[in-house]
Amino acid sequence: MDVQVGTADVPAISVEWYRDIVEFADSSPPPVQWFAGHFTEAAILLLGVLFLLAAAPRLRRGGLRERSLALVTPGAVVLSYAVSEGLKTIFDEDRPCRHVVRIVAGQCPPAGDWSFPSNHSTIAGALAVATVLLSRRLGLIAAPLALLAAFSRVFIGVHYPHDVAAGLLLGALVTLAVTLLAARPVADLLARRAATPVRNPPPVAATSGISDRGHPDLPRSVSAPPAGQRARSRAAQVPRTRNGPNGR
Repeated sequence: MDVQVGTADVPAISVEWYRDIVEFADSSPPPVQWFAGHFTEAAILLLGVLFLLAAAPRLRRGGLRERSLALVTPGAVVLSYAVSEGLKTIFDEDRPCRHVVRIVAGQCPPAGDWSFPSNHSTIAGALAVATVLLSRRLGLIAAPLALLAAFSRVFIGVHYPHDVAAGLLLGALVTLAVTLLAARPVADLLARRAATPVRNPPPVAATSGISDRGHPDLPRSVSAPPAGQRARSRAAQVPRTRNGPNGR
C-alpha cells in the first residue's frame, strides 16, 4: 500500500527501500558518511566539466550537426531543471528525512522544499545524456557518475528512491527530446548563415595625386613634361610680329 506523506502518496516499497538505505548509511564509517554528504555537489560539478569537455571541440571544429548539438544541449539541461521545479509544486511530496531519527545529511531541507522529483538527479541525468550525445567516450564516465549522484541523495536521507529515479528519467528524456527536436532547425540556421555571401566593400573612389613638380591636378602616375618641351610650347603660343623699319 502507499504511505500518505504531505499531499502525495508515496509507494510503500520506496519507503521500505529508503529506510533500509538510511539504516545502512547510519552504520557506515564516518569517513564514508562525510564523503557521501559532499559527493552529490561534487558529482554535479564534475558532470558539468565532462559536458564542457565534450562540447568545446564540437563548437570549435565540428560539423553543422555537432555544433548544433553543442548549442542546443545546454538549453535542454536548463529546461529539464525548470520542469522538475514545476512538478515539485504539483505533487507536494514532503521530504522523507522529516520522518526518521538520523540521516547522514547535515540537515533536512526546509518545509516547502518538496521531494519529488529530485532536482539534483534531474540535472545529473540531463548532463549525462547531453554528454553522451556529444561524446560516447566521455559519456561512459558521465552515465555511472549520474547514477551515483542520484543514489547519494537517498544515502544521505533527503530523497526517496522513486524521487531520484524519476529525476534521472525526467532529465534524460527532456534533454533527449529537446535536443532531437531542436538540433535540425539550429543546423539549418547555421547552414543558411554559412551560405550567405559576404557583401563586397564599396568601391574606393580614385584620388588625385600630386606630380613630381607640385601640380595638384596631375595624377601621380602622370609625370610633368620635360622643361624644354614646356618652353617650346610656350614659345609656340606667343604671336609673331612682323619686322620692318616702320614696325610693319
